[in-house]
Amino acid sequence: MKSIKKVVFPVAGLGTRFLPATKASPKEMLPIVDKPLIQYAAEEAMHSGINHLIFVIGRTKNAIINHFDSAPELENELFDKKKPALLKIIKQIIPKNVHCTFVRQENPLGLGHAISCAAEIIGSDDFAIILADDLIKAKTPTIKDMIKIRDKSCPNIIAIEEIEKTETDKYGIIEYSSKKKNLYKLSSIVEKPSPNKAKTNLAVVGRYLFSSDILDLITKTKPTVGGEIQITDAIGKMLSKSDIYGYKFKGQRFDCGSKLGYLKANVEYALDHKEVKKDFKKYLQNIKIN
Repeated sequence: MKSIKKVVFPVAGLGTRFLPATKASPKEMLPIVDKPLIQYAAEEAMHSGINHLIFVIGRTKNAIINHFDSAPELENELFDKKKPALLKIIKQIIPKNVHCTFVRQENPLGLGHAISCAAEIIGSDDFAIILADDLIKAKTPTIKDMIKIRDKSCPNIIAIEEIEKTETDKYGIIEYSSKKKNLYKLSSIVEKPSPNKAKTNLAVVGRYLFSSDILDLITKTKPTVGGEIQITDAIGKMLSKSDIYGYKFKGQRFDCGSKLGYLKANVEYALDHKEVKKDFKKYLQNIKIN
């Protein structure tokens, strides 16, 4: 199998659940302590050996481009003011061996459509997809774990986790024919089934590894739920041609597309942040909750 060197970040969504904060600023630029969500996603990819980052952006997402671009004025300012630690942080956002490409999605027509916008750049390569909304706190990057499993089994793997049965109408839900430890062989997948129709409570989370075969299937997929082209439908078509496995990942996921999940992530990451964790923990211990 081809090695995974490309990752797609679909970041063209409007972020309506975070209005008015996202009226002029992308939700992917919302910070978890001191780093934006999209940087956590990029770091997960880079720490997994991926060196080509493909961002599918919308019209209002230029802040993402700027974040991953060089900033000579800022770098000179930090150098002149003798702030080497901050200068190092800025320069390390994108190492020299990593390449960024930005592609425009003219209309937010679903995850499947967003991936198809990057098809020309992906070409015939196997690739990863990371959704920045799904922030996963783990000892080893989830995509790195998935790549290791992929190299031993098959090129198509999606991350899954158990959710409350009442929440199935918010996720793609899988059914499986067999399992071995935390690896499930998919037999079907359905986008946002109602709790009374869902076959399992195993939900798809924003980490995917695919062969380029998925791209042709996406182009043949028609809009369904929400009038969008769903990656779930393309995965369903792929099942008749290729094996796909669900990987129940290790670690804690935060749904940073929701206000509550975003707040939880900030608390958990702050408690691990070497600069603020001591004082923040003390604050939490003394806070009065009415």
